Amino acid sequence: MKQLGEGQFYLVREDVLTESMLKMLEAKRLLASGEESTIQDATKRVGLSRSAFYKYRDTVYPFESIARERILTIFIQLEDRKGSLATLLGIVSESKCNVLTIHQTIPVQARANITLSLDVTEMTIKMEEFLQRLKSPDFVDSVILISSGAL
Repeated sequence: MKQLGEGQFYLVREDVLTESMLKMLEAKRLLASGEESTIQDATKRVGLSRSAFYKYRDTVYPFESIARERILTIFIQLEDRKGSLATLLGIVSESKCNVLTIHQTIPVQARANITLSLDVTEMTIKMEEFLQRLKSPDFVDSVILISSGAL
C-alpha cells in the first residue's frame, strides 16, 4: 500500500471523479467529523460498498488534506567529506522532520550538492533555527530554501 506522498499526483476537478470516488470522500468526511463511527456505517449512509471504499481510500484525497502537509525543499552545497550527509540527516531527525526525497550529486572538485524534500509537519523547532542548524557544520557552504508548503 502506498503512503501519501508516494507515486505521482494529479489535481483534478471534482466533476471528473467517479461516483464511487465522490461517495468514498463523503464517507471519509463522515468518519473524520465523527458523524459516523465505523466504515460500515459511513459507506452504508452514502450508498457505497466497503470494497469500493477500501479501493480508493488511500489514493484519493481532498486537496485541502494534502495542502495541510508541510513540505520543504532545501538545496545544500557542501564540502565532500565522509559522514557529511549522515550529519545533516541527524539534524533533520533531531528536528522531527521526515525525509521524503534525497538527491545528492557526484562530488566535483571536492564539492557536492544535496536536495532534500522534507515533511516538517511535526518539526519541533522554528524554521529559522532549523535552517541555521543545517548551516552550522563547517563543511556546509550554503543552505537555500527552494520551496515551502508550510502553512
